[in-house]
Amino acid sequence: MAQGSSEVSFIGTGDCGPVHGPQDGFPVERYTELVRPTLAKVDLRFANCERQYSSRGTASERAPHGRQPPEMARIFTDCGFDAVTIANNHMYDYGPDALLDTRALLLAKGIRVTGAGRDLAEAREPAIVEKNGIRVGFLGFCSVIPEGGEAGPDKVGIAPLRVKTEYEPRGPHAPVRVLTRPDERDLEMILADVAALRERVDIVIPVFHWGVIWVPRVIADYQVTVARACIDAGADLVLGHHAHVPKAIEMYKGKAIFYSLSNFCMTKPFPSPKWQETPWMHGALRNHADQNPDLPLLPYGRDARRSLLAKAVFTKSGVKEVSFLPMMIDNLYRPEVLRRGEERFDDMVRYMEWVSEGFNHRFAVRGDEVVITG
Repeated sequence: MAQGSSEVSFIGTGDCGPVHGPQDGFPVERYTELVRPTLAKVDLRFANCERQYSSRGTASERAPHGRQPPEMARIFTDCGFDAVTIANNHMYDYGPDALLDTRALLLAKGIRVTGAGRDLAEAREPAIVEKNGIRVGFLGFCSVIPEGGEAGPDKVGIAPLRVKTEYEPRGPHAPVRVLTRPDERDLEMILADVAALRERVDIVIPVFHWGVIWVPRVIADYQVTVARACIDAGADLVLGHHAHVPKAIEMYKGKAIFYSLSNFCMTKPFPSPKWQETPWMHGALRNHADQNPDLPLLPYGRDARRSLLAKAVFTKSGVKEVSFLPMMIDNLYRPEVLRRGEERFDDMVRYMEWVSEGFNHRFAVRGDEVVITG
């Protein structure tokens, strides 16, 4: 788009942080070779940085893959990302030093960062990018922070969205209903940050690492409460990550909420031990949560290869249009934008209709993208 244009084209991606590199036979640039031309066509690109990049810190037994060598962060410049969130469940795996190293490394690459920092004030700082005279601001928060990983007034950590959980009995022979709601203080903080950012930029985008992992369709109560509250407070678009599968798209008061953008460039050396727990091994969830034997390094369930890009056009007055690009992760762990006319494209559109049932939305295919209206 020419300099001085009154519009900005945008793409938001899912989780990014492969752990297999050149030493494993995975050149970093190969992950992005299919999707890079699509990213290059827009003015502004955003991602969730899912790994720490550092040589410091204490090894994590829970997530030994959570810290990667700094050279693996090249994938973010390879994609041309302008901004990232580092508010996620892996950003404290090796502790505070590795978190600060990650933040500093990304900033040194010219990438704006939000969501974690040397204290809560820095973690809450927005990532602001200006393109074609239009200022876009991002805020990052996480509801699945490992114990001790929250930022504090004088503590390194992640910007929190804590969750309160209650259980509603429904009779002696019926399963309880799980009710979730955001911590009131955290929600107040988030909405204050959205309102403050509204005064500084043209487009406000809060980004959340949250929700029910691995399971298709299921959206927690608190996610809906928070997303809609952010739009009421002045947000123009809401993006979500963490589930490792695509989830619902909702139009609320004319603004789009992407509850989960799934995976972008991701690998992991082993499935979580939780996959061996009874609910996964024997319960109804297994219908959707079996692993894909063709993708052993994407061990998040069969639907983990399904993905999408959030796409939008911004103007000074707001979001002109919002859409998504259906994607699949191929057997080399490369995200591939699908093309209209092929069965995989139609299958992904059907899938997104299925996961978005019950949420206000209308999808219309236009070329290789799916335009979203309410």
